[in-house]
Amino acid sequence: MKQFLVNFDWICFLAILALTIFSLVLNYFLVPEFFSQQIFYVFLGLVIFLIFSRIDFRIWERLGTLVYLGSIAFLLTPFAFGSITRGSLRWIKVGPFTLQPSELTKPFLIIFFASFFSSRKESSFRTAFLGFFLLLVPLFLVFFQPDLGSSLVIAISWLGILISTGVSLKLIIAGFFTLIVSFPLIWRFFLKEYQRQRVWGFLNARADALGKGYNLIQSIIAIGGGQFFGRGLGRGTQSYLRFLPERHTDFIFASFAEDFGFLGVVILILFLGILLWRVLHTAQKKGDYFASLFCFGVFSLIFSQSFINIGMNLGLLPVTGIPLPLLSYGGNSFLATMIMLGILENICYNMRSRLSSSSQWGNAA
Repeated sequence: MKQFLVNFDWICFLAILALTIFSLVLNYFLVPEFFSQQIFYVFLGLVIFLIFSRIDFRIWERLGTLVYLGSIAFLLTPFAFGSITRGSLRWIKVGPFTLQPSELTKPFLIIFFASFFSSRKESSFRTAFLGFFLLLVPLFLVFFQPDLGSSLVIAISWLGILISTGVSLKLIIAGFFTLIVSFPLIWRFFLKEYQRQRVWGFLNARADALGKGYNLIQSIIAIGGGQFFGRGLGRGTQSYLRFLPERHTDFIFASFAEDFGFLGVVILILFLGILLWRVLHTAQKKGDYFASLFCFGVFSLIFSQSFINIGMNLGLLPVTGIPLPLLSYGGNSFLATMIMLGILENICYNMRSRLSSSSQWGNAA
């Protein structure tokens, strides 16, 4: 236990703790009726974090294929046992709990693709194509729930792993070009009407201020209303008078900015930056290819979720149902993030232990 505490990444954990405290404080004022549930999610998340931080990460590399098949089976459960909520089939009820497979499978898909690419030491077109084919299965299952935001984040985390393998830049450019060329087909045949309406609302929010552009306009008003020091906890007009929709989930950044102002936002982004820095720092340590790819996948996922959520709140990106990691209300996203960070903590612990053992052997010699 002493060695575990010595090699524990306390900087990463303190960043997690700070973001979690922000979430609890904000949700206590925003949705006091749900605060006890959020306390439970945080407690459960911290327990899961500690459990996964004690499991040797190399086990996950060996279980990659099994993890992938289990993830696919789990993603199929909403189609068999789920119920439609707000036009989406994303959730399943298990007793008093509501599970969202598209969120909970994210860490395990990162595990599989890190295992898949690490088992093929040389990056090639064939490997990238096979990896892309394997990505399409969970991607389409999530996309047709429909959950465009989660499918986008899963694709970005896969791309982060692929880029970290050293794949040819020409191949990545060709992939982006193909995506751009095929966008009219995606727009016409794959996007739902409400998803297209969100894009139009983003492009011209004030043309329909009470309809398609309402969410974006209220978010921008809330952020601007915070000014430099914020209105103070519980005093935000847009958040607490409920002009701002989804004020504790998708638009919690706008609620935070209204309460804490520009100064609070800087502190929030600083803690997110510290967390991402620790993930990237662990990824760049030499010693285990699977561990490095997994860390790059985690970095890509947390960065993309944070970037998209904040960009959406600022009116710089279309509205998508992507939570802000560790801050938005809800158990599924929080637990998925804590699983990833628990595995990352174990990677950091193992690498530090290996370095300390090597230095002891060196001193003995």
